[in-house]
Amino acid sequence: MTTIEGVLFDFSGTLLRIESAESWLRAALSASGTDMDEAEIARRAAELERAGALPGGSSPVEIPAGLAGLWEIRDRDARHHRAVYTGLARQVPLPRPELYDALYDRHMTADAWHPYPDAAGVLAELHRRGTRIGVLSNIGWDLRPVLRAHGLDRYVDCCVLSYEQGIQKPDPRLFAVACRELGLDPSAVLMVGDDRTADGGATALGCAFMWVDHLPVDRRPDGLRPVLDLVG
Repeated sequence: MTTIEGVLFDFSGTLLRIESAESWLRAALSASGTDMDEAEIARRAAELERAGALPGGSSPVEIPAGLAGLWEIRDRDARHHRAVYTGLARQVPLPRPELYDALYDRHMTADAWHPYPDAAGVLAELHRRGTRIGVLSNIGWDLRPVLRAHGLDRYVDCCVLSYEQGIQKPDPRLFAVACRELGLDPSAVLMVGDDRTADGGATALGCAFMWVDHLPVDRRPDGLRPVLDLVG
């Protein structure tokens, strides 16, 4: 069996989790100085969640026909990403039109993301062992400032982001880029992620794969710990 010398981590649902839809909406309302009563906030937040408008949150219950094509390629380009998520949000009536962009802008802030309880500890231990560490994400914006704000960037050797490459998981070419960035053969790399299809696509290239459950941070205190048993 090949020794694992590098680990690629997915971002959303693996290392960090996005805030709740209600917290997200409240933050955007506050930033724009918009008042909304409590019952309305809860109702609109639930509608936004069903619409799949929060990146990193639930997938849409139903994708509008006009956005279906864009949805499939949303992580290949920053403009596509913003367009599809603001488009999904616009299915939900909100009191001010600028709120749709405010919501999108909010989800890119460090305050909108919460690291899983064991993320820093696992990354620190891998780093101590000399393991190469990368973040490989299907995403439409630069997550590096979020990692930096939460003190995780110090352990990460590379970030490979779909929108910067114009390729999205499970395309083997994206995993190949990440392995090259780590300076390792795919057989020596473990991919860790919460999506068996997207992240599990690493196995086509010869990487190992470990699945983690995309749970709220308070319900997954040690989901990343098994990585330490898999890495030499």
